[in-house]
Amino acid sequence: MVDDSALLTPRQVQARYGIAPQTLANYRWRREGPAYIKTSPARTGRVLYRASAVEQWLNERTITPTAQAG
Repeated sequence: MVDDSALLTPRQVQARYGIAPQTLANYRWRREGPAYIKTSPARTGRVLYRASAVEQWLNERTITPTAQAG
């Protein structure tokens, strides 16, 4: 069972969801990807993700295939 309120580091996101920390960093730079928390505005600020935000982001990208007409 996933605790939706848990705060996850990028490495923990990788362990849980398989999204590499560098991919998450690229998403942040492009202003894409799941919502995140930055503990300080400085470059060295720690980045955290709410599990619920990652789940929501993944759910928004879930595609359900439909049968093709034929």
